[in-house]
Amino acid sequence: MSTRDLDFESDKVLASDFLKNFADINGEPKYMNVLQDVANHKTRAVQIDLDDLINYKDLDEEFLRRVTENTRRYIGVFSDAIDEIMPDSTEAFIDDDHDILMTQRSDEAVESENGSDPQQKMPPEIKRYYEVYIKAPSKGRPYTIREVKASYIGQLVRISGIVTRCSDVKPLMKVAVYTCEDCGFEIYQEVTARVFMPLFECPSTRCKMNKNKGNLILQLRASKFLKFQEAKVQELAEHVPKGHIPRTMTVHFRGELTRKVAPGDVVELSGIFLPIPYTGFRAMRAGLVADTYLEAMSVTHFKKKYEEYELRGDEEEQIARLAEDGDIYNKLARSLAPEIFGHEDIKKALLLLLVGAPHRKLKDGMKIRGDLHICLMGDPGVAKSQLLKHIINVAPRGVYTTGRGSSGVGLTAAVQKDPVTNEMVLEGGALVLADMGICAIDEFDKMDESDRTAIHEVMEQQTVSIAKAGITTSLNARTAVLAAANPAWGRYDLRRTPAENINLPPALLSRFDLLWLILDRADMESDLEMARHVVHVHQHKESPALGFAPLDPSVLRAYISAARRSSPSVPRDLEEYIASAYSSIRQEEAKSSTPHSYTTVRTLLSILRVSAALARLRFSETVAQSDVDEALRLMQMSKFSLYSDERQKSGLDAISDIYSILRDQAASSGKTDVSYADALNWISRKGYSEAQLKECLEEYAALNVWQISQSFDIKFIDS
Repeated sequence: MSTRDLDFESDKVLASDFLKNFADINGEPKYMNVLQDVANHKTRAVQIDLDDLINYKDLDEEFLRRVTENTRRYIGVFSDAIDEIMPDSTEAFIDDDHDILMTQRSDEAVESENGSDPQQKMPPEIKRYYEVYIKAPSKGRPYTIREVKASYIGQLVRISGIVTRCSDVKPLMKVAVYTCEDCGFEIYQEVTARVFMPLFECPSTRCKMNKNKGNLILQLRASKFLKFQEAKVQELAEHVPKGHIPRTMTVHFRGELTRKVAPGDVVELSGIFLPIPYTGFRAMRAGLVADTYLEAMSVTHFKKKYEEYELRGDEEEQIARLAEDGDIYNKLARSLAPEIFGHEDIKKALLLLLVGAPHRKLKDGMKIRGDLHICLMGDPGVAKSQLLKHIINVAPRGVYTTGRGSSGVGLTAAVQKDPVTNEMVLEGGALVLADMGICAIDEFDKMDESDRTAIHEVMEQQTVSIAKAGITTSLNARTAVLAAANPAWGRYDLRRTPAENINLPPALLSRFDLLWLILDRADMESDLEMARHVVHVHQHKESPALGFAPLDPSVLRAYISAARRSSPSVPRDLEEYIASAYSSIRQEEAKSSTPHSYTTVRTLLSILRVSAALARLRFSETVAQSDVDEALRLMQMSKFSLYSDERQKSGLDAISDIYSILRDQAASSGKTDVSYADALNWISRKGYSEAQLKECLEEYAALNVWQISQSFDIKFIDS
């Protein structure tokens, strides 16, 4: 026993040497700086990174092995070492209850030292203001849950998984403090397990001498409690072998690690794998079998929330370089799913969905949402589901569900019985889990009508209201909805009106900012290009050259997180322009016998949202006219495949149609001069290219209908 004690004593010396002498890259004493912050009550957590111990100049390999294989004991060893080398505080701080109690106890301890009682000795745990965590080395891949076997009990392991449920944070007793009614002694009892037997009789020498069974009273204010949270972590889908069910593991978070995870987060945890014996009736049934859990030591998120994203130095430089690039909008859009051919405008819309617009909160408490909702409706085989999956991978928080596999409560919230407490609790559905993220719903058209109504409230008010099983509440669901659907008859039927084909209620359609119709048309040139692209992806497992290196999802996330910090507003001089653009869309729809879309005031808000998202991409605080034009162009392009079909029916070729567009626009504004920029803006909204515009200008200039200047500005010749 004595040799063993000596062993730990020598290890304590090694631990204190490491804490005192370890220097980071800049030569700063890393751990002494942390301990100084602890002494000044700025932080509570002391995280000892084993990567630092591996890189330590005086590394003792045996000491490192003992720390990883007997971590629970070595947390105590490091805590004792910290107690000895803790520096004095250098800054004044306000005394809390803990400090006042500690001062009083240390005074009493000095007085009663002569006739000291072993039970009255203060455990070191109650004096500590800090918690020690030992973080596993980061080299090598983390274990999957099914790879953590019984041989790892007591060791430090690193696992990855998805958090499926979290309990509330509750206080866990660490040191129980009692006072005796008779002798007034303060008795301490350290609690190491989840359950403990309270003391009832005073064990002090004074009560024993008097042969008195002193009554003990538990002092809750003087006891030490820790924050405690329990979570369930499940294996990631890619780690589950064929035909198996994903395994789960219980994880205990203590102290500063609580409230770090939420259901739906994909995390990497390092912690101590420990057994926990069954208690009570379950122990009789379980026999010798013990349950296991992971005592968490560190938490790393695979995808950080945009708000928590801290840009590193090299990332900031890269984003600054990208922001100066004039073509950044196109590059970012083409970096989304580069393996998917074409769909450039759809990718631009999806990029704006990731960026979003700022939420507006009015003085009277009314909220106007900033999230964009997009619905992709198209023929089978136009890569709708692949686009959805890719967006979920890029977004820091995303949930993917399908229409047939989702019930109304599966999307919003279900009331369930908690297996631990047997109380009725709310389990958030897909839309609640995707709060502050994106919810992708595939096969949207195959959802039952009753289930689809659950989405109405989420899409506009961004809350989920519930009145079930005595629970009446409103949950936040500030999520952007990305839906994919097939038309009513599987494929788009051109003989029927758009309304018949889309087959979604107007109440739902008006909530989508962009409804994208993707028709699969037979066209020799585009079909050849697409076939070549698909064959290239199959051969080389990467997309053909784009002319630039596509950005990684991590860079995209960093750029978007930086862009989301700006909150652009619409300047006064653009108000009239947006209003007239909205009214002209309404007029066009009123004239049409078969309108393509359902234009309401929500459409106007959509224009403002898309414009604000475009301004965010430029890191601008004000919306420019070019942003509004691009927003209007995206709205028109979303129905582009229908317009091209109508033109074929009406017998107008592209050149004649461009001429009629320019003539009508000039007549409505009462001008005879039209700038090239305006002309390009008008025709691009109708889905025509710049090359077609130039061809039209030259053809009609030859016919002497108009004159064009060097810069392609147009002047109509009065006839």
